[in-house]
Amino acid sequence: MELKNEIKTLIINTLGFRNITPSDVDDEKPLFGGENSLTLDSVDALEIIMALQRQYNVRIADQNLARNIIRSINSIAEFIYSEQNKSNG
Repeated sequence: MELKNEIKTLIINTLGFRNITPSDVDDEKPLFGGENSLTLDSVDALEIIMALQRQYNVRIADQNLARNIIRSINSIAEFIYSEQNKSNG
């Protein structure tokens, strides 16, 4: 899915990872907690949320919701897809 690669590229570029490519990032595994090739912390989470909001023109205001949204590449893609369908429908 093209959206997932866009999201991976956005995260890699936003956080300045040099040795990771989108294909290194697992769609299913959590982005936080060291299971994925990205090792992220709470500051990274804020940067990712801001980048997603800018790139995809979505709002993520609720912190608990944000935590669920940025859990994995799949969860981010599902959120963006559903938000874009709301505004298109």
